[in-house]
Amino acid sequence: MQAAELFQQRIKPLEVARQLRTSRKSAYQRHRLWREGGREALASRGPGGSRCRLSLRCLEKLAAYLEQGPAAHEWVADQVWTAARVATLIGRQFHVPYSVSGATRLCTGSASARRSPRGGLPSVTSRP
Repeated sequence: MQAAELFQQRIKPLEVARQLRTSRKSAYQRHRLWREGGREALASRGPGGSRCRLSLRCLEKLAAYLEQGPAAHEWVADQVWTAARVATLIGRQFHVPYSVSGATRLCTGSASARRSPRGGLPSVTSRP
């Protein structure tokens, strides 16, 4: 919204970039959006990225599965949840493909903590 105020004052995009400590490219993109749609065009559209592919119910089930421990899901060598194991578990239980990085984001709370009444999923280790 600061950019919109500056553009309304006829301040050039390069100066807006300097004042707001952003890139020239970003300032020019914002200026174009502002010209085409006004202040509303610069309003936040919320967090970027794709949405969680699991429903709230599935997230709750996943949390319960993770609390059972790896041995309950055929990983008996060690009792550590890894992101790779969580991704595999999601595929097995919910038939939804998840990448290792997606499972990591899910378990660090960036996706699940906002949706799960339990406050997120148990953490996983970073090793594969």
